Amino acid sequence: MSRPPAEPASTPEERIVDIDVSSEMQTSFLEYAYSVIYSRALPDARDGLKPVQRRILYQMREMGLRPDRGHVKSARVVGDVMGRLHPHGDTAIYDALVRLAQPFVQRVRTIDGHGNFGSLDDAPAAPRYTEARLDASAMAMTDDLDEDTVDFIPNYDNSIQQPEVLPAAWPHLLVNGASGIAVGMATNMAPHNLGEVIAGARHLLEHPDATLDEVMAFIPGPDLPSGGIIVGLDGIREAYASGRGAFRTRAAVSIERVTARKQGIVVTELPYLVGTEKVIEKIKDGVQSKKLAGIADVADFTDRTNGMRLVIEIKTGFAPEAVLEQLYRYTPLEDTFHINNVALVDGGPQTLGLLDLLRVYLKHRMSVVRRRSTFRLARRRERLHLVEGLLIAIVDIDEVIQIIRSSDDGAEASTRLQQVFDLSEAQSEYILELRLRRLTKFSRIELEAEADELRRAIAELEALLADETMLRRKVSDELAAVAEQFATPRRTVLTEAAAPATGKQRKSAAPSAEELRQAEAPTRVIMSATGRILRVDVTEPGAPIPAARRRSKHDAIAARIETTVHGSFGIVTNRGRLLRLPVVALPSAPAASVLLSAGVKARDYAGLTDRGERVVGLVPVDGAEPIALVTALGVVKRVVLGDLGKLAEADIITLKQGDEVLAAAVGRDEDELVLVADDAQLLHFPASAVRPQGRPAAGMAGIKLADGARVLAARILSPAETERAEVVTIATSTAALPGTDTGSAKVSPFAEFPAKGRATGGVRAHRFTRGEDRLRLAWVGAEPRAVAADGAVRDLPAGGAKRDGSGAALEASIDALGGPVGDAAALGSDDVVARDDAPGEA
Repeated sequence: MSRPPAEPASTPEERIVDIDVSSEMQTSFLEYAYSVIYSRALPDARDGLKPVQRRILYQMREMGLRPDRGHVKSARVVGDVMGRLHPHGDTAIYDALVRLAQPFVQRVRTIDGHGNFGSLDDAPAAPRYTEARLDASAMAMTDDLDEDTVDFIPNYDNSIQQPEVLPAAWPHLLVNGASGIAVGMATNMAPHNLGEVIAGARHLLEHPDATLDEVMAFIPGPDLPSGGIIVGLDGIREAYASGRGAFRTRAAVSIERVTARKQGIVVTELPYLVGTEKVIEKIKDGVQSKKLAGIADVADFTDRTNGMRLVIEIKTGFAPEAVLEQLYRYTPLEDTFHINNVALVDGGPQTLGLLDLLRVYLKHRMSVVRRRSTFRLARRRERLHLVEGLLIAIVDIDEVIQIIRSSDDGAEASTRLQQVFDLSEAQSEYILELRLRRLTKFSRIELEAEADELRRAIAELEALLADETMLRRKVSDELAAVAEQFATPRRTVLTEAAAPATGKQRKSAAPSAEELRQAEAPTRVIMSATGRILRVDVTEPGAPIPAARRRSKHDAIAARIETTVHGSFGIVTNRGRLLRLPVVALPSAPAASVLLSAGVKARDYAGLTDRGERVVGLVPVDGAEPIALVTALGVVKRVVLGDLGKLAEADIITLKQGDEVLAAAVGRDEDELVLVADDAQLLHFPASAVRPQGRPAAGMAGIKLADGARVLAARILSPAETERAEVVTIATSTAALPGTDTGSAKVSPFAEFPAKGRATGGVRAHRFTRGEDRLRLAWVGAEPRAVAADGAVRDLPAGGAKRDGSGAALEASIDALGGPVGDAAALGSDDVVARDDAPGEA
């Protein structure tokens, strides 16, 4: 029997919506653009992080990957971040993690990477081969997250919460910069020096109406992780004012003799994000295309021990300077960085200048500290409430126990305790949870002490929240503490604009009157106490430098000489060598805004390759005045340089075995030689007591040293400075481990020290207290300044101490002593500082 045909299955009613294609495309594109701009490409101006960077740091914090714990596989970090917070693929997360760990990209890296995290020429290893943990600087970015300092928002699937922004104890956006391409906009921000940025931010906190020029006195320009030289400051100022600008960067190079017959250009620092392989490739292309001439070979000797060293060998008969100009034009040895400061502010992209970036960050930090203080105040009030209830219970503990024992259950006991002792519900519940060990007399004393401490803390927090000035001071102090912990010396040299490299040699012609005038323009070469040198263009010789920069870092000088822009000057090393160097190649600064941290390292400028050789003084090489030298074994010498001719270097003293030069400066007959030994003996006598000698001479006895003693420091004082000079001595113990003993310091008037004849023992300049047995630092001169190894200014005790008195304990370590920048007239014609453990830069 055949079956009847089946009826067709019923289908749901179709729903077709007519839409306008152009409208739909526009809506979809805007949604995509919004997602890219706000969720991926642009950093937040508050913490300076993109969402993926913020999520990486937060998740690593939640994973417990602290700096004091071991590294974990990067693949594990990527997996956790992708699974919990950032569902945009493992490649994007790992790329962001790698960037946060690369020291040549980040000025202050936030991730401590272990393994091959790549280079400017090579990609990093896969995440299964590398390991990572948070750096100490990242902990400062995420500190106080548990104290309601920022808002939390849901993650992509609403399963957990994540911070909308990090508390950011330091301005990450300005310090590390940012780059990103969104839809219709992009950002490209240059890295800066952490110490300088914090100094500018603190100044803006103290002076909210500060101008851009005032803030730029603290933040003169970018400080790139790779170092190099920034040529021209006009583009930087334009970027700081408008948020957009450009500046040129050049490699740090020196011209050296690489073989017995050939010279070479040695590159030790490259422009930002430029690798050696890229430079070598461009040089080879230039040689093959005949754009570059005079290059014999290129060799890369870069390694982890000695850093970057790219040697470009020059053919015989070619001028290295001319070849270098060609390299600047046709290779990445000169590069341009375009600044475009686009960041998210209040949820929208904005182009920000320097002041805007600082104000947005400071507003965020003010909010963080205010919310943190409010949170801590509430917690302390809650704790004080419980402690006060517990103290009431302990006073009448027998009655409390009776009430609890006679109650049927915990709820009745809580209610009766509230009624009898006038307690709150929270206090009664806390009493019911009291352990018997807390009933001792000692426990009561502890509780009373805790209550007093809580009341003091509550009063401080209430005062902080009620006073905007105190809140600003709190934010400023915390920024100063971060700078103390993480700031490092400037790496990039800032110079005035130079003519663009053209690769064409100028036709020989007589110099114009203007060129002659500029060549003879007076210039002052200054060396800081931390070993950086630069030139200051002044209107006339001997003109004072304004004191506007006295609050800056590196605000102490060790030596200065007067010369001309196209002249030469001499650098004297501890080995007794004098090196003739050109002035014009030094980074320059206007007299109105001297920033010693922008100078170049003296040893690098002099081309010193031996780490044991250091710069101890600056001297003129074209004058007839004698140069005074003082050595560690107490030898003094005055040498007349005579006609050095075209000599690039010369030995100016014959040193004994184990001796070294400590100080070198012009020593006129009317000047005073001052020697300070490490056993606290000070001797000074007229320079005229030392007869001038020739360059090969070994000098004569200057001070009679006790057994085991050595000269620690020496100065050559002019008559003007002698009248108001002071003696600074810092004592320590030889048994103390380096960095553990800040020592004691004393500042005494120089007039209290009687003069004695040459080759005598001097007088005591510092009385050692218990545990002290030697001087660590000493300096003699007007308006002494003390700095740390990174140039941060340190406080000295008040002057007027007795000549042979003991010192006052120092709160922070002092690494170098020098004179003031602002008042050049207060200094002698030549100023020098010397010590036995000079900073690594000197």
